[in-house]
Amino acid sequence: MWPYWLMFLTPMWAVLTPGRLLENQARWVWFLIGCVFAVLIGFRHQVGGDWGTYVRHFNDTVGLDWSDVVSGTDPGYYAVNWLVARAGGTIYTVNLICGAVVMWGTVVFCRRQPNPWLALLVAVPYMLIVVAMGYTRQAAALGFALLGLSALGAGKVRTFAMWIAVGALFHKSAVLLLPIAALAASRNRFLTALLIGILTALLYYLLVADASESLWNSYVVADYQSQGGPIRVLMNVLPAMLLVLFGRQLVEDPHERKLWLWMSVMAFICLPLVTMASTAVDRVALYLIPLQLFVFARMPLLAKAARPRTPIVLGVIGYYAAVEYVWLNYAADAGAWVPYHFMPMGS
Repeated sequence: MWPYWLMFLTPMWAVLTPGRLLENQARWVWFLIGCVFAVLIGFRHQVGGDWGTYVRHFNDTVGLDWSDVVSGTDPGYYAVNWLVARAGGTIYTVNLICGAVVMWGTVVFCRRQPNPWLALLVAVPYMLIVVAMGYTRQAAALGFALLGLSALGAGKVRTFAMWIAVGALFHKSAVLLLPIAALAASRNRFLTALLIGILTALLYYLLVADASESLWNSYVVADYQSQGGPIRVLMNVLPAMLLVLFGRQLVEDPHERKLWLWMSVMAFICLPLVTMASTAVDRVALYLIPLQLFVFARMPLLAKAARPRTPIVLGVIGYYAAVEYVWLNYAADAGAWVPYHFMPMGS
């Protein structure tokens, strides 16, 4: 499982040995790290609980017509499969493309935080190892959602809506983030709410309506239980509580603070609901993982001097090191991730 720890130790080393790089140098370092992580995600072999399912999806897509691909469920993801298959690629090519998307979103989002390497460290144990290597479609959707949240934090509502719409083509559940733009809007709130409402309704009709009954029966009526779902929801509730308690110290911009307070509200809402529809709420909570990156990357800001920041940073590192260790060694589904196999090396 050393590749997983390599992913964790890389940002940890950057956090503990801070050095000032010129912007051009920093850009290339982040690009390199993003590429390495994308390769680890993309060229994994038989890693992830749904590995077999995604291989079957790829094989089934080969024989479809283009019209069937784009008119079906999650057309963006299946279009990538279809194009890759027609070009002579494999499931590894598809995974690499989706891995590149999630790393693109992760790098852009992390670099907007006051402690970008700490944000990347927070992303590794669950978002990049479990989600990116296990839920390929939703990982790609999350990558686009990260791009969208980065834009929304800068007040770019239309750019946010565009990225969420693209993400919904890979996993329809991404549309659940669209109302955040209306709730967080500070200017032209009525017009923003109207446009977001129209876009949400349109995407629901195009992507979700036909499958809504099946989704309801699968996730709610059948009462599927997601192993560890309540724990993962609690992982979002912790930063939500910290943001509510220390919001003004962590986020100076009131407009951006409002956005993440609404994300926190969503995290709180998930807590009682996870006991009624574990798998459904667990999948929705994946889009709230950026809340962890956003808040914990800002925790050192609570310190007034350089010295007291060290215990806070070490506390965040220790917490997420424990998360990774416990998940890799004791999670019910960890056997689908451990050991890690890298396709080019044949093991």
